[in-house]
Amino acid sequence: MAVRTWRATSIQMRSERACQAADDGEAALLIQRNLDRLLTLIEQACDSDEKPDLVVFPEFAMQGPPLQMGVEDWIRRACSAIPGPLTAPLQALAKREGIYIAGSMFEAPPEWPGRYFNSSFLIDRQGEIILNYRRVNTAAFPSVHDFMSDYLAATPQEEVFPVVDTELGRVCLIPCGEINVPEVARVMMMQGAEVILHPTNSMRTEAQEAAKLTRVAENMVYLVSANVAGPIGFSPDNSIPGGRSHILDHHGQTLAFQEDAEESIAVSALIDIEALRRDRRTDTGLSNPLLRARYEMYVPYYSEAKFYPPDHFLHRPMAETSETRAAVAIARANMERAHILAPLPPGAEEPVARSAH
Repeated sequence: MAVRTWRATSIQMRSERACQAADDGEAALLIQRNLDRLLTLIEQACDSDEKPDLVVFPEFAMQGPPLQMGVEDWIRRACSAIPGPLTAPLQALAKREGIYIAGSMFEAPPEWPGRYFNSSFLIDRQGEIILNYRRVNTAAFPSVHDFMSDYLAATPQEEVFPVVDTELGRVCLIPCGEINVPEVARVMMMQGAEVILHPTNSMRTEAQEAAKLTRVAENMVYLVSANVAGPIGFSPDNSIPGGRSHILDHHGQTLAFQEDAEESIAVSALIDIEALRRDRRTDTGLSNPLLRARYEMYVPYYSEAKFYPPDHFLHRPMAETSETRAAVAIARANMERAHILAPLPPGAEEPVARSAH
């Protein structure tokens, strides 16, 4: 059945940080303010002359990031299940307005006690959560890769990097900086993904902007990116702005964009899945990177690529993100053996970044 052209809107909204609240009670009020702001902006989009079929809201929109807060404290202060009390109002709104709602939040699933995830989810027109992707590549948060053996044993393969078939086409979610990791988008495309929904909370960098365009072009997918308004979550002094919500088509052409960091529902565009499907079938040489891809040639190299250690927190959940330093040291040593990194001179210290997230 043909997919009709549909409208996507990026919800560019301000967000307060629960980690900076004075106590857990104040944090709960702050999270509610964020949620109320989000619901209001989605309702404004639905009341506009260009009502969306799907909206995407930013990463950290409801809770903010934990910054340096420990895992146990962050779970108690801000996390909840999916579905749960934070998704319930969004589910009710999606059902009432008959739209899809996509975004992200920090999830603490009861089946994995002591662990939380940066999770991205999609709610359908009936108010049901039909996709939940737990972010794999992280620096400032726990990851399912931390206990990969147990997670993969309990999780069907199609739910590890999930893609869902909807009336809008085949949809996936990739949060924030994970758009920089080619393999995530690639394995989702290999499962048929046609639209990447990208909740983000990021400063402007040329690398990040290039990554969005590159993932679109190399996988022939649409991208709907919603960034935070005002300061980004990882700017505790509020000095680094967000903005740059962006919608691109499957050739990398900009359909809608907002450079500034003001709150907005103006980034909105029509998505033509039938055009994408036609273009994916058309042999245009290497202008179509999918038809002539030779993935088999890469398998031996990927099978030998063992750098950042899996199962590093298999038997005990991470307590503080600083504990990942030992895993990074293992990754550096493995990358030296593969000649990706040159060994440091004797006595030299590892370079230190201002922040890593």
